[in-house]
Amino acid sequence: MRLNEWLPTYRMIAKDLGLDEFLDSEAVKVLKWVTLNSDLVDDEDYAHLFQGKVTVVGNSPDVLSKIPLIDRDSTIVAAGSAASAVVSSNIPCQILVTDLDGPIGPQLELSSRGALTFILAHGDNTDLVRGYAGQFDGPVILTSQVSEGTTFSCYGGFSDGDRAVCIARHFGCRHIDLAGFDYDNPSVKDGSDQARKLKKLRWARYIIEDLNPPGVEIRMLRPARAYISDKDITRR
Repeated sequence: MRLNEWLPTYRMIAKDLGLDEFLDSEAVKVLKWVTLNSDLVDDEDYAHLFQGKVTVVGNSPDVLSKIPLIDRDSTIVAAGSAASAVVSSNIPCQILVTDLDGPIGPQLELSSRGALTFILAHGDNTDLVRGYAGQFDGPVILTSQVSEGTTFSCYGGFSDGDRAVCIARHFGCRHIDLAGFDYDNPSVKDGSDQARKLKKLRWARYIIEDLNPPGVEIRMLRPARAYISDKDITRR
């Protein structure tokens, strides 16, 4: 998704959630400054990772139950806090998409293992950017949700999970599996606003489903339901 295609949706989200586009732009300046010594890479050098199937791992409350369903031959993308489930389950992960919220240790661990990290700066995470963005050892791509420039990009997407989907679609992926996505049951951190989180999840669904371009298959991974015949039902 190009910037001009994304901005109308971003501005609807900003109005709904009370975001400040100027602060989002200013946060990118901080991100660029703290990553001067990072391994900043050209996204085209990694476009091949999106040519086959991509699995995006989200951070739903039941994410660990979805880990066994993941096709480990696909390119696996951890969305933000889902890095914890990915690291604890010891599954291969080539890409991390994050705004640095949630447990930072597992995210840094994925980077140290060589995962490509897309770091987003926005108006609400400037302190996290200052504290952590420069600590990623692996290759890094800087991202914004309101602008693009010579050293940072905008691929569309608002929260880590739907932004990961937008990135995959941007590079031409046509088969995307979602593991650990639940639009109705957020993983709520202590002190966070559940109503606001639900709003974000509704926007995530809109971005993933309603903005999905023709020809892109998106599949939500769920355990197959066992068939139960009449003979298998105990009658009372």
